Amino acid sequence: MDSQEIYSRVSKHYSAAARGSDIAHGASVAKAFGYSEKELASIPKESNLGLSCGNPLAAATIKEALGPKGRAIGVDMNKDMLAKAQRLKDESGKTNIEFVESFISKISLSSGIADCITSNCVINLVPQDEKQQVFDEIFRLLKPGGRVALSDILARKPLPEAIRQSTSLYVGCIAGASQVSEYEGFLMNAGFTDILITDDDADLNVYFEADQGNCCSTEPNQTEACCSDDASSDLRGLELNQWVGSFKIYAVKALDA
Repeated sequence: MDSQEIYSRVSKHYSAAARGSDIAHGASVAKAFGYSEKELASIPKESNLGLSCGNPLAAATIKEALGPKGRAIGVDMNKDMLAKAQRLKDESGKTNIEFVESFISKISLSSGIADCITSNCVINLVPQDEKQQVFDEIFRLLKPGGRVALSDILARKPLPEAIRQSTSLYVGCIAGASQVSEYEGFLMNAGFTDILITDDDADLNVYFEADQGNCCSTEPNQTEACCSDDASSDLRGLELNQWVGSFKIYAVKALDA
């Protein structure tokens, strides 16, 4: 898949996810990505808990930690995700959260505005030849001394071509995963120091729970936008934990950078 096709399929998939609300399955996947029971309990019932765990979830969980003087900016390329995030913000009454429609490889925000940048299972969705641009943007946006705290799916070893070329596994955060050494290289090349990458030891086979209507389930009634077409053949017999894992990634922009 070329970059244009990747972005098109990812956007279509997460538009469908934003309009859905499979709470039980979504919570299981969100736990695998590192959200705590307390954070999950704070999410409004209509919040999206799909595979991206995107801005709607971030908006719901960040508001308690933000404080009255803090400022949060959510970035997403998907209009449906942004609309849902905006609705959650409006319902929360918060005025110090805002959202920007943008690709994360080139964000129309001023340099040096952020103390901390977070992301959960998003960078793996960016085309491989644009991933370095994402880390360069993160570095640009951080203040000196700022930090990055990410959660992402990383590959434990080179993925076979059958996985790499799978559309359903790409939008499901698997096929686009970088290896741990590649990820560290992206951070180093961007200028980060104090890099720490830790394995969550999460069971990613939670993806394959076959509840009817789940995104990435093997049930036959999936919509076209939701891991359809080749999903069943891609997932059958695949031991995800052998190939990929959920990792926490931390790094710092030096004070003199």
